[in-house]
Amino acid sequence: MKIAVLGTGIVGRTLAGRLVEVGHSVTLGSRSATNEAAVEWAAGAGPLAKAATFFDAAADGEVVINATPGAVSLEVLAAASTMNLGGKVLIDVANPLDHSAGFPPSLSISNTDSLAETIQRAFPTARVVKALNTMRADVMVAPERLAGGDHDAFLAGDDPEAKEVVARLLAEFGWRAEHIKDLGPLDAARGMEMWLPLWLRIFLTQGNNNAFNIKVVTG
Repeated sequence: MKIAVLGTGIVGRTLAGRLVEVGHSVTLGSRSATNEAAVEWAAGAGPLAKAATFFDAAADGEVVINATPGAVSLEVLAAASTMNLGGKVLIDVANPLDHSAGFPPSLSISNTDSLAETIQRAFPTARVVKALNTMRADVMVAPERLAGGDHDAFLAGDDPEAKEVVARLLAEFGWRAEHIKDLGPLDAARGMEMWLPLWLRIFLTQGNNNAFNIKVVTG
């Protein structure tokens, strides 16, 4: 599959690298086709990897992943173009973090809305699925590194077929079916994103051992 990953930070590069490892053709998108981080990543990732602009990456991808900071996600997706996103599965892994008052950041969108829903309204022909925003990048792509993979990843979206596509990609990363939790329609992304303030507080208490995740336990 051809996959566009928008964003050259640690999340974007980690996802892009793992997708190449499992056999997908990946274009890492940034503002410039000569972006140093993107070009360096593509050079080291092999023949299935390349760097491009947001627009060209989205045009080439059958699936698009938004791995940009939430504060610029709408701007980046506009650069990618409604035309290039139409009909495609758009996986949103971003969080609406507001760093204006320092660390830890607050949420710029919450309670009655979410970044994922905002993206869906702005790009109504895209098939938005929220996923993987509740954990660190290295845990996203290698669940087995924590408790042998015995923890959970969540999905939310209005398109069942789009969620199936995302679930298959998660399975390729190593997520077991019983740990991929479909929370229902896209408005469930509100809760997924509002986990971040608690995630950040836990992160601050963990010291050097800050790889952690959620497991739903019922009794």
